[in-house]
Amino acid sequence: MNIQRVDLNLLVYLDVLLRERSVSRAAECVGLSQPAMSNALRRLRELFDDPLLVRTSEGMTPTERALELKPLIREALLSMERALQSGAEFDPARARRLFRIMVSDYTEATLIPSLLERLRREAPGIALDILAPSDMSYEDVERGNVDLVINRFDSLPQSFHQVTLWEDTYACVLARHNPVLANFTFNAYLNANHIWVSKTGWGGGTGIKDVSESRYLGWVDQALEKLGKRRSIVVFTRHYLSAMLLASQSDLIVTVPAKAAQLVGNRYETAVRQPPFPIPPIELKMAWSPLLQHNPAHRWLRRVLVEVAEEIDRACRARPFLE
Repeated sequence: MNIQRVDLNLLVYLDVLLRERSVSRAAECVGLSQPAMSNALRRLRELFDDPLLVRTSEGMTPTERALELKPLIREALLSMERALQSGAEFDPARARRLFRIMVSDYTEATLIPSLLERLRREAPGIALDILAPSDMSYEDVERGNVDLVINRFDSLPQSFHQVTLWEDTYACVLARHNPVLANFTFNAYLNANHIWVSKTGWGGGTGIKDVSESRYLGWVDQALEKLGKRRSIVVFTRHYLSAMLLASQSDLIVTVPAKAAQLVGNRYETAVRQPPFPIPPIELKMAWSPLLQHNPAHRWLRRVLVEVAEEIDRACRARPFLE
């Protein structure tokens, strides 16, 4: 096969077709009409002498040959993208674009305000679209529809690039009038009522499945389970800000990442205490699609986020606040 006679646009179409497994969705992704994409698929079948995608009861299913081609085509397109962007420059002061970032409520409260301050100073033409974990799926990230995801992740697809922004411990936030403050022991913690707060799942939350199993409840309750203990939870929420506000107005305790307590909790009439039992620290990670790895604007934003996170981490470490 002579590569000079091959329409390289067909490789782009094949990549999208294998990803979407739908002629209509693939056409929409690349801005073609459905008949034009159908014609591209016909030409691809002729080029590779293989059906590539076969209609089955489960939709368009790739053939064995198509599955062999998928990583090869993806790598070829990434190499072409790197070659085309190698000399490109990004001027943040003159840039006009939107970045879509998925963050948890914890990240939105602790990291995003400092990021926005930096952007307003250095890149006033850049806008942010802040998404919640339930607004999207791993496929949205893989396709590059979302620029970055920043959260605490149990696991991530191996294809994603990732970096740790900071490590965080836990703190307990209570109203200053909460009587448990007079003797904040482990037994006092267990005898109190609590607000549970944690991340929302990807692609739509399902709510609490079973309050009797700590594996559904996250890091704090898993740490208690290792000690053979459980706490009494009377409020379940996915929002750290509202959890700390609720704690400031009641006799409840909320146990949250320390940076959230330090940067946000002191805005309310609250006291902050060290948890009376060990809780493993958490890592805040930033992840993105390999499709965006070499994009100049994306590289710039990732660098800024790492720098902002380092500044926040240094500032929090320099101001001890746990009582």
